[in-house]
Amino acid sequence: MQPDGLSRRELLQQMGLAVAAATLSNTDQYAEAAPRVAAEGTLPNDARLGALKDLNGYFAFTAPKSKEEWAARQEYVQRQILVACGIWPMPSRPEVAATVHGRVERDDYTVDRVFFESSPGLLVTGSLYRPKGRTGPLPTILCPHGHWQNGRFHDHGEATVKNEIKAGAEKFEVGGRHPLQARCVQLARMGCNVFIYDMQGYADNGSFTFDLIHRFAKQRPELSKPDRWGLFSAQSELRLLNALGLQTWNSVRVLDWLFTLPEVDKTRIGVTGASGGGTQTFMLTAIDERVAAAFPAVMVSTAMQGGCTCENATYLRVNTGNIEFAAMAAPRPIAMTGADDWTVEIETKGLPQLKEHYALLGAPNNVSAKYMKFPHNYNSPSRHMMYEFFNGALKLGLAAIEERDFKPLTKEEATVWSGEHKAPELTEDFEVKALQALDADSKAQMAKLAPTNAAALTEFRRVVGGALDIMIGRGLAQVGETKWDKRDESEREGFSEYAGYIRNESRREELPTVFLYPKNWNKEVVLWIGGDQGKADLFGADQKPTPAVAELLKQGFAVASADLLYQGEFLKDGNALTQYRTVNNPREFAGYTLGYNHPLFSQRVHDVLTLISFMQHYKTKPEKIHVAGLGWSGIIAAAACAQAQGAVASLAVSTRGVRFGSISEIRDVNLLPGAVKYGDVPAILALCAPTKLWLSGEGGQAPALTAAAYKSANASVSTANGPADGEPLAIAKWLTTK
Repeated sequence: MQPDGLSRRELLQQMGLAVAAATLSNTDQYAEAAPRVAAEGTLPNDARLGALKDLNGYFAFTAPKSKEEWAARQEYVQRQILVACGIWPMPSRPEVAATVHGRVERDDYTVDRVFFESSPGLLVTGSLYRPKGRTGPLPTILCPHGHWQNGRFHDHGEATVKNEIKAGAEKFEVGGRHPLQARCVQLARMGCNVFIYDMQGYADNGSFTFDLIHRFAKQRPELSKPDRWGLFSAQSELRLLNALGLQTWNSVRVLDWLFTLPEVDKTRIGVTGASGGGTQTFMLTAIDERVAAAFPAVMVSTAMQGGCTCENATYLRVNTGNIEFAAMAAPRPIAMTGADDWTVEIETKGLPQLKEHYALLGAPNNVSAKYMKFPHNYNSPSRHMMYEFFNGALKLGLAAIEERDFKPLTKEEATVWSGEHKAPELTEDFEVKALQALDADSKAQMAKLAPTNAAALTEFRRVVGGALDIMIGRGLAQVGETKWDKRDESEREGFSEYAGYIRNESRREELPTVFLYPKNWNKEVVLWIGGDQGKADLFGADQKPTPAVAELLKQGFAVASADLLYQGEFLKDGNALTQYRTVNNPREFAGYTLGYNHPLFSQRVHDVLTLISFMQHYKTKPEKIHVAGLGWSGIIAAAACAQAQGAVASLAVSTRGVRFGSISEIRDVNLLPGAVKYGDVPAILALCAPTKLWLSGEGGQAPALTAAAYKSANASVSTANGPADGEPLAIAKWLTTK
């Protein structure tokens, strides 16, 4: 009698167990070695085989149903942004040593030149406007300028401004020619300190070139090596060092600096920018509660999310988008403008949902947006909307606001560089050194997180586990509803064999699965992680189970395996995938693909989690679930175990010495951005503690970080150091005798 009273055959017809990905064997005889679920040449009906999402997709926002739901979602999205920007946890933040010099006097305001390093080699450069005749502390507004030609030095030109005035976009010739200066001047005249700072590569900001930060297109082999790497390489992705993160870190450090100035009212901080400056506005507001009010112009929409390399990053917009980023400000005031660009529908798509969201949080009047019939801009009508917004949001108390013309700064008056203060010389060595400084700071932080006791392990899980949660993007609680669809069954010598699909109904994913059920089932199951041939790795060329699988069956263990995404039956031609798929964008930047879609490594971890979740929730679930894998499949198994939060009874892994840090190809199928930053393979294994762990491929001992985590959890690691070809059988013997 089975646990629910069904016969063994009836039980097996309803069950389906499965597993994930690696290199347990190298069989290339898939069709002969393992049962197929579907006819030859037929692919699974899996949504992930369809078109990838890109920055031109549709990014709707659904208002949460409760404050509690939003609190959980807000924490997750904020962490997602921080991880994507490479600043989870925040890098070191020593007191900012700013150089402030070269004051320029105007009739009712002054302008100082400012520069400082946000990190060694990473510059912040800008202009600080201060009103005359005002006593502090005063409201202060940050102005990330966005993609305006020459940045702070921007000049529309005489011909353009004449057309702008004629179209009603500008009122004054000087203000119209210098719209970035115009907003700073007017806000200073309204009684605010204003700091306008350069995006990377613009105006004075010389940490990296404009072409590198904003026009990067082709990988640079000379800067894509494990020991020498630059931005946009596999190595920088593995550390989550990207242009968006560098700019966002600069914005955070600008706030840090302003908070040290006695003339700044720390309770009345605003941020405003247009286009790419709008991106920086809502990014900073989303992650930093010190911002009291925000005005991102012509950037927030359900459509195009930002086309520049400086507006995208791996993980950033997976299952989220700019409308939700704007929602992160709530209940703080936020206002937006739309134009005849991708933001044209902001009043009908995005704003209604934001209003509903703000109403839930008790601040229905703190969000607004207005479409203005002009091309992409931050022109006079848009600026006036912004002035009125900050007048109310920052309690400026002005009865009337009207721009008037001014004497613009010349480039010579605005530049922070002079005979005394020299601009850095941009070289490849400078780029490498600046990134290495950030990497060194991150390594120091990770070293401090190495667990030494239970409390330290809890903090390690919060930080490193919190990052892996974003990088994988799914845990057991997020798997959704699963279903078994049996397609074939046969009686074999001593066991029954079932083939079918494990379907993830909630996510429209399905996994071709094979399940081997022994006659003397001991109520335990081993999810055996296969290689590129997936479930075929349970069998030899003679169609019989491999010695390791045969041993497990003999001892009463059920054994399951599945084709993970782009393995086995997912491969139309049977050839293993050599690169992950990318969106239709000619620029070789991972963020354009992985900023909107999970990495393939993560998707394969999803598949293992689907299989574990299915086992957990089936009415005759096994008493114990074990997971095993070799090489990269073992790392996938370990990542799934870490995300499974105790659902796995034991884990058997041979790493075979693989490390993410050895990856140099940006489209490597095992690329998991952030993996090196957060401790590589040893950290993933550490997050599995206290799950019972058999470990091989590491020279007979566990990596120091893994060992420390297991010791802190009062658990131990069983290590082995035998030949690789004997590892499968060694795993089977460990599972059957432990």
